[in-house]
Amino acid sequence: MSILPDWRIRELAQSGMIDPFEDRLVRTAENGHVISYGLSSFGYDLRCADEWKVFTNAHGNTIVDPKAFDERAFIDIQAPEIIIPPNSFILARSVEYMRIPENVMVVALGKSTYARVGIVANVTPLEPGWEGHVTLEFSNTTPLPAKMYAFEGCVQLLFFEGERPEVTYGDRQGKYQKQTGVTLPRL
Repeated sequence: MSILPDWRIRELAQSGMIDPFEDRLVRTAENGHVISYGLSSFGYDLRCADEWKVFTNAHGNTIVDPKAFDERAFIDIQAPEIIIPPNSFILARSVEYMRIPENVMVVALGKSTYARVGIVANVTPLEPGWEGHVTLEFSNTTPLPAKMYAFEGCVQLLFFEGERPEVTYGDRQGKYQKQTGVTLPRL
């Protein structure tokens, strides 16, 4: 299994793996500099959509339980930027819809621009045969409010190609298959 370079990512993207696909690394837009997104040497920088779920304790919940998650723990916001409360987190989704080939595994890493201001990304691997919008989690590790921007880079994806596994995510009809929007925990 080896990491994929830009030319191979481009081939797979043009076959439907990434939609929409940005063929180069974008660093500027009409309104000035942006946090980069698009194809890089050995990866692809995803963008956040303008749909956010901000974690709150407005209902006095004392336990966050992935088996019995209370959706009221989040406030839904649609906006071009978001403020993450201190020592809290948000969920977002990618602009891009992903269709991972059956012989490719994808790992997401946080972007250094956000990491350098205390915003940490946590994204689970995108398994062979999975498809959907990527649900993204960002933690603000600082004691101050932190800002993120929609339609700009938020995580970098690394692609690894190998042999097709016996059972792909699609084969087993995984619970997050073909998810759209920001998706909360499912059992």
